[in-house]
Amino acid sequence: MLRLLTYLLSKGVVTNKVIPELFGEEVTGLPKVTNNACEATCESCIGSCPTEAIRRLDVSVSVDRGACIACGQCLALCPTGTIINDRTVATHTYTREELILSSQGTSVPAVDNPGIFRKSLALRVVSTGCSACDLEISAAFNPIFDMERFGISVVASPRFADALLVTGPVPKAMHAPLLSCYQAMPGPKLVIACGTCAISGGVHKNSYTEANGVVPLLPVDVFIPGCPPHPWTLIQGVLAAQKLKGQRSLSRRC
Repeated sequence: MLRLLTYLLSKGVVTNKVIPELFGEEVTGLPKVTNNACEATCESCIGSCPTEAIRRLDVSVSVDRGACIACGQCLALCPTGTIINDRTVATHTYTREELILSSQGTSVPAVDNPGIFRKSLALRVVSTGCSACDLEISAAFNPIFDMERFGISVVASPRFADALLVTGPVPKAMHAPLLSCYQAMPGPKLVIACGTCAISGGVHKNSYTEANGVVPLLPVDVFIPGCPPHPWTLIQGVLAAQKLKGQRSLSRRC
């Protein structure tokens, strides 16, 4: 650890104190839908999407960020600017429906009113098969992002966890272990779906492994889209869970 700190100090690497609102122009984020009308016969984006996340809506389209793997094909092929790159850092939502964007857009739910977890949040991370999201979670705790400064920590036992952070597509072989982990957590408790696979199954959706994400199995409180989510996006989503008001849906947890 001392060698690592010495190396970081020698390179001038320090914790970024402010979470940015936007990524740099060089970053390919998730797609968003504008008010620009589609060409009448163009379905380039629909045909290029590997997860069927795009649907035609008369003269426009809808994009399901919960199914999007951020491949960027739709951004490259759209001739009318109906679908454009969204460099917004905070893309989390509290409901699955809010991840489906159309020309009317959506907004990130406000988290101004702190709830029962406002001072700290203990996460039990369960990976069901996504190493990419796991690496981003690890990165979120490195000296640059330092998610632990917000009172967020990872615990080894579900019995000490406030929130269950799920990554991966949740195949049927992981159903029983995930349920056991959730049931071992004390109430009130939260569930966070991290990444496209955990939200919808992604490219694994409707496969023989029944890997359709965590939604069919557990009640999800916060959705963090991305494949994988950037550490800043992940931190924003976990902070939203930390500030989630206790009376929203936690009363049904045991």
